[in-house]
Amino acid sequence: MRLKTILLAAVGAATLAAPALAHRQWLLPSTTTLSDTNQYVTVDAAVSNDLFYPDHVAMRPEQVKVWAPDGSPGAIENAASGRHRTTFDVKVDKPGTWKIGTEMSSVMGSFQLNGETWRVGGRRGPPQAAGAPRARSVATPAEIPAGATDVKLTEVSSRNAIYVTAGGPSDGVFKATGKGLEMQPITHPSALVSDEEAQFRFLIDGKPAAGVAVTVVPGSKKFRESEAVQELTTGADGVLRVKWPLAGMYWMSATKTDANASTPRATERRMTFTTTLEVPAP
Repeated sequence: MRLKTILLAAVGAATLAAPALAHRQWLLPSTTTLSDTNQYVTVDAAVSNDLFYPDHVAMRPEQVKVWAPDGSPGAIENAASGRHRTTFDVKVDKPGTWKIGTEMSSVMGSFQLNGETWRVGGRRGPPQAAGAPRARSVATPAEIPAGATDVKLTEVSSRNAIYVTAGGPSDGVFKATGKGLEMQPITHPSALVSDEEAQFRFLIDGKPAAGVAVTVVPGSKKFRESEAVQELTTGADGVLRVKWPLAGMYWMSATKTDANASTPRATERRMTFTTTLEVPAP
């Protein structure tokens, strides 16, 4: 039986043979489970079209943070960035579950000024030459001129994390901050198995979040006819239930938009949480 047939039969109606979503950001660890401490994990970090094949742009290593099981900060070592991929090492020298990833927030949007549309947020272009037209963008909402109209601002926050366990699992790095979209595993990431359902609880501002849209995609699309995407939603209790059709590395990304922005003049808040999970065979 062909792999596509096996895969789609295993996932059922939740799996969609959808085209690739462009420009996914991902972290890919060399392993997520270590037998003891004083070992290293090597992580690839990139933004690409297919998982996990770097073909677009490398992630910036200065964005990456490390949390040890006891909450103390760790560090990345031997960071190197090429055109398409960044690689770095993390020394795992304490028992328990480590967190490696990024946390970013910004405000994006636009406004009208003297009949022209200006942009808020994003990267600024190079300095303008003398006499050149003025760039129609500002870096922050505080820079919006007093005469601006049609101000439309969105608060954007994103978390992208992977989890590495040395010795036995621990839960310290999953303690909720109470801000934005977060994930607390019911099934620990070190306990995932391809023939067993896993459960994860998603929180918004520290409370269980219903209706969070979650995309689950297995890696190695290069060796499949279909991307085998699962488009899932959390229940009323904030819990997501996932089945793994095959062993391997999975990219899981949750998104939610609401009107609870804290930035003045922002009317919308867009939140994402992304992780890469290793699912071994039983």
